[in-house]
Parts: sequence; structure tokens; C-alpha cells
Amino acid sequence: MPPIFPPRSNTIARVSIPAVLFLLAVLTGLAVWWTHSSRFTKVGVTVPQPVPFPHSFHVGGLGLNCRYCHVGVDQSSFADLPPTETCMSCHSQVALNNPVLQPVRDSWTSGKPIQWNRVNNVPDFVYFNHEIHIDKGVGCETCHGRVDKMTTVVKAQAFYMSWCVHCHTHPEEYLRPLDQVYTMGYTPPGNQITIGTQLVKQYNILPSRQLSNCSICHR
Repeated sequence: MPPIFPPRSNTIARVSIPAVLFLLAVLTGLAVWWTHSSRFTKVGVTVPQPVPFPHSFHVGGLGLNCRYCHVGVDQSSFADLPPTETCMSCHSQVALNNPVLQPVRDSWTSGKPIQWNRVNNVPDFVYFNHEIHIDKGVGCETCHGRVDKMTTVVKAQAFYMSWCVHCHTHPEEYLRPLDQVYTMGYTPPGNQITIGTQLVKQYNILPSRQLSNCSICHR
């Protein structure tokens, strides 16, 4: 009785199995690379806005506090966008004829809000509360980067779950005094881990009992 498979089948099997494993490894590597690339995460990618608001000038130059425009961010789950009234509190007297501010003037005249384009976002199944993070000493810079150096605000973090979980399990690496939460370019006055560990106790943060609970972010 002749063999069912030709002799070369053994050679094909020995070659194909490593080839398939290699192909899977390459595809996995490509998938990881793609999901961490700026084209996928949008980190560092400029988002066009109806008004070119230079944070580098307003925050870095004039020293405006984040709460001047994002009112109530320390008392709300989300950071609201500034209404036209906030812009006009200055620009009713400053740069009156600047053409790039025409959308602001049009919004003020018509009463229609400016349609800003979102830069930072998390999935609908993720609950993120700005207020609690600020109250516990997490600086704006930690998540949003050096906004004071951005001409146009860009996404600074991919906000992957692994990044959030690392902060929840090692909060001492990120916490700062409450009077430094809005400071850009904050440098701890000593060893960050030592200071952060003290702040974890001071702020009554319980990483193993609270922050590791799935319901904290997924409700």
C-alpha cells in the first residue's frame, strides 16, 4: 500500500511550523507597534481648532491658571471647555482686530458656542473623575503634559489601561503637594518616592484596597 503522504511532507511540516510561529510573532509585533504608534494613539498629533489658542502664550507667558478657562475642573468629574464669555473677558479689550479671533467675536455676537475639537478622550466604558485626582495631588501635567509649552494642545498620553493601573498601584511616583497640582514643570523638593509615600498617607490613599478595584473606573 503506497504511503498517503509523499516523503517531502515531513520536510514541509518541519519548515512550515517554525514559519507559522515566526509569522505570528511578526504579526503580533506589528500589532503592538501599530497600537502604540502616534497614528493610532494620536499622541503628539495636532488637532485643528476653530481658533488657534496658544497655550504656550496664555499659560507659559501670561501664567494663567488652568481653572481660569477650565472652570470647575477641581469640583467636577470633567474639565469643561471655556465659554465665549471667558475669552471675551480679555479680548473685548485686547487684540480687538486680530483676524484669528473673528470666530470668538462671531460667537459672542450670535450667542452660538465655539465648536472646539476634542483632544483628550477615554472610552465610554471608562469613568474618569477630574475632581478626585486633583484633590489627591495628581498634577494636570501628569496626564496632559507640558501644556505651557504647547502652541496647540496635543494629546500627551495614550491613556491605555496599563498606564492608569501603574499610577493606581504606584501613586507615590506621581503625587505632589496640593498647591503644586496646577504647576507646569514641577520638580519635587526631594526624592519623589519619599515625598509621594508621605502624601499617600496624608491623602488617605489606599492603593491595594481602593485603587485596584475594577469598579473605580468601570461602572
